[in-house]
Amino acid sequence: MAVTQTLRSILVRLLVGLCAIVLAWLWIVLGATPAWAQEKTINYSNTHLEQRDFSHLDLEGGVFVAAEMREANFSDANLKNAILTKGNLLGANLRGANLTGALIDRVTFYKADLSNAILTEATVSNSILDEAVITGADFTDAIVDRYTTTQLCKRADGVNPMTGANTRDSLGCR
Repeated sequence: MAVTQTLRSILVRLLVGLCAIVLAWLWIVLGATPAWAQEKTINYSNTHLEQRDFSHLDLEGGVFVAAEMREANFSDANLKNAILTKGNLLGANLRGANLTGALIDRVTFYKADLSNAILTEATVSNSILDEAVITGADFTDAIVDRYTTTQLCKRADGVNPMTGANTRDSLGCR
């Protein structure tokens, strides 16, 4: 009698496990859709993108970690919520690019053109913006480290044509 109950218990557990597997498989095949952020995410991590033309492209949520992007053209590109860490954008064209909410950490923008770029709510930390053109760039509600803000305020001017924000005001320059 004890043997039959043990066998029954084992069979019930197997059936329950099998049902769970079948239901999970059906959910994946029939009903699962990827999260919105994952549908559009483009991963260019550790890639060589020198002199590539990304102008006017929708790169929202793109990942550019440790990417080599010297002289790349991102003019008027949508880079909302993009991750740009440890990247090299030396001499790159980001004129009019939308970098709203982007994570920009340890990025080299030396001699890059960020004129009329939108960097609202972006995080800009430990990045090199020496000799970068920022005329008309909008930094409203962006988190910019103190040293970078001081350096940018020395040459900040213009008004962003899309947002109407004054560059100096958006940086909090005095």
